[in-house]
Amino acid sequence: MSDVPMAKDDASGIPNGADNSGDKSPQPPATPPPTEEETQEIIVVNENTEELDLNHGRIGKIENLEPLKNLERLYLRWNLIKKIEGLSTLTTLVELELYDNQIVVMENLDNLVNLEILDLSFNRIKEITGLEKLLNVKKLFLSSNKISEIKNVNHLPKLELLELGDNRIRELKNLDGLKSLKHLYLGKNKITKIQNLDDLTSLEILVLQSNRLTVIENLENLTSLDQLYLSENAITAIENMDYQVKLQTLDLAMNRIKVIENVRHMIDLEELWLNDNQISEWSSVEYLQENKKLGTIYLERNPIASDPAYRRKLKLILPSLQQIDATLCR
Repeated sequence: MSDVPMAKDDASGIPNGADNSGDKSPQPPATPPPTEEETQEIIVVNENTEELDLNHGRIGKIENLEPLKNLERLYLRWNLIKKIEGLSTLTTLVELELYDNQIVVMENLDNLVNLEILDLSFNRIKEITGLEKLLNVKKLFLSSNKISEIKNVNHLPKLELLELGDNRIRELKNLDGLKSLKHLYLGKNKITKIQNLDDLTSLEILVLQSNRLTVIENLENLTSLDQLYLSENAITAIENMDYQVKLQTLDLAMNRIKVIENVRHMIDLEELWLNDNQISEWSSVEYLQENKKLGTIYLERNPIASDPAYRRKLKLILPSLQQIDATLCR
């Protein structure tokens, strides 16, 4: 039985197979990546392994993995890798994590035809490339890079999750054909208009917080949405969501909304985030009495929140509430 090299030192404290598939935006590391001068020696592992954890291994180059004929999951988070290479023989790979390295180009992935999860978040990537042969990819994480344009993903028939938060994207486009996409994360970009989402008929979660939106629009085909996040924009009105009848969570915090309206048809609405807006009339709260499942509401830092009886009035008007702002109801 032959052996293959492995990182000697894993100081991350992250268990083998640490999973970011909880469909949330990945978080930055607690400590900065090591410098090249700190690169460590390597030891060997069994060639029959199906999962290899090299997180925080101070690795500068992907190499010497050819003997791993059964490898399905490879974790290389928090290293010093600058180039995607040395993976061509790993055709059994299902999950590849290269989160928080120094990668500039998406390349040399063609042989990974069985890959389902690819995480390249927190790198230095400027362009989405190299995915032509990855037709089995279901989850693609590319947050916190330098990507300015969505492209080269609409040929992925099985893609269910696309994470592009914290990039430099200005326009929603090139998403046509992604009929299987359920989760789309585009927070912290420079998007000015909701558009070109008509093909995303399976979409359940749409995240567009911290962009440059002024209007809620063009959501007619997204009838499967159950979570919509539009906080930290410049939206002035709740509108154009007539077809979002399945919505359970609506986040419109930190906008410029003055009136709560156009949500009565959301019979499954459970959470409504409207903190840091301009709501001043209690009639807006009374409007929500038809939303019988509403359990959580955030209205702090609106004019009505200055009312000394703010919490008591909310509970009287909306008896279904279990949480007001960050505090549970008693």
